[in-house]
Amino acid sequence: MINAAETERPERDSEEFATQVRGMFDRIAGVYDLMNSAMTAGLHHQWRERAVDRAEVGPGSDALDVCCGTGDLTLALRRRIGPDGRVVGCDFSEPMLEIARRKSGEEGLAVEFGWADALDLPYGDASFDAVTVGFGARNLADLQKGLGEMARVLRSGGRLAILEITRPQREPLSSFYSLWFDRLVPVLGAVAGDQDAYSYLPESVRSFPEPEALAAMIDWAGFAKIRWLLLAGGIIAIHNATRSP
Repeated sequence: MINAAETERPERDSEEFATQVRGMFDRIAGVYDLMNSAMTAGLHHQWRERAVDRAEVGPGSDALDVCCGTGDLTLALRRRIGPDGRVVGCDFSEPMLEIARRKSGEEGLAVEFGWADALDLPYGDASFDAVTVGFGARNLADLQKGLGEMARVLRSGGRLAILEITRPQREPLSSFYSLWFDRLVPVLGAVAGDQDAYSYLPESVRSFPEPEALAAMIDWAGFAKIRWLLLAGGIIAIHNATRSP
């Protein structure tokens, strides 16, 4: 098995990077949920609920979940919104979307799941009251462009919520984080059959902006009232903001 540390990845803003990441998620779709639960001791469900809280959706809201993966955050939005309103989940991995559609069918929750490029969303301007991203922002080839697209499809006053892994700065959690994400998660990935994919995870977190820097990017994209919440001792960050008029 080739270790990601030995694999030269293409430039992030290249089509080759997007193709490589898409192929990676296509490959791991079948083990994605199991690995999420193993890596977080099942806490990722609670973190998604907190992201829905920060999106401030309610009955009748129209919400978009970008980079929806297997649909857990999207379905949490639908449960909170209820039978009215519109809930859409989009992703660039069809195998992930297939699992999301199966989940929504099993739960009897009406969600529109469809393929989309997060850098060129196929939705009209000012279409949604809320946009969420759960553990997907760090995979965007051009994060600033992706934030701009999220701002475009939000109505004035609409809410953005971004749930992501971040690097804790204080001991002893920073050392634990380094041991877990940099060393043990790739081993779990090897057991699951794709060491390269789960070596990419800590690599992607290292290259993702720290909370303050991400807030500045959100501001530049046209948002106001930007705040962030750190969870799990600083391993998880939820940024939320309001679309400026």
